[in-house]
Amino acid sequence: MGQVRGLNAEEIGFAVCTTGIFQLFSVPFYFWLSKKINLQWLLMAGLGGFVFSMYLFTPITHEWGWQELLFPQAIRGISQQFAMAPIVTLTLGGIPKERLKLASGVFNLTRNLGGASGIALCGSILNNRTNFHFSRMGEKMVSVPHTMNDFISRSALFFNRSGSDQTSEILASTKLLSQLMLREAQTMAFSDTFLLISGLLFIAFLLVPAMNKSS
Repeated sequence: MGQVRGLNAEEIGFAVCTTGIFQLFSVPFYFWLSKKINLQWLLMAGLGGFVFSMYLFTPITHEWGWQELLFPQAIRGISQQFAMAPIVTLTLGGIPKERLKLASGVFNLTRNLGGASGIALCGSILNNRTNFHFSRMGEKMVSVPHTMNDFISRSALFFNRSGSDQTSEILASTKLLSQLMLREAQTMAFSDTFLLISGLLFIAFLLVPAMNKSS
């Protein structure tokens, strides 16, 4: 939202706070269900919700605001509660007390390492896919030069009102076109990343039944 929509920190915080709000509201419901349903089923429900929420982000456009983000963020918030809490219990629940401190340290280490690796991977994918989509759009513009020239001509008429010379008008129009292409390339890169995350979470969803039942 900061890169594509140009929103400030306050606006971004307002848009994404729904995740925490819905997670908070889902806590009592989770504790009630955890006493009646196997935690593996709850974990699968949480991961399944994560998969669904990430997939809901894939049609994202540069026009999306908090209204469009509300439902996917709500699903993500609820799923976060149902996914994270069972993981801790299932992972550490069957470990003897004398080994619990060591196991807890290893668990936190791997969790933090996985989070850092995931952030780095997503950042790399965003950069690579942005460059890819920007290059493809550039090739498309070259293949249909009349469209590009028409846009530059129309934009030059707008900049002409400020009294600029013709060279400055063309440069400003070209810069505007490049900015619009970059905005769309970044948007498509985010969509690709959400789709990848959805696929990885689906793999995790399929692996849940293989967890140790004794946990």
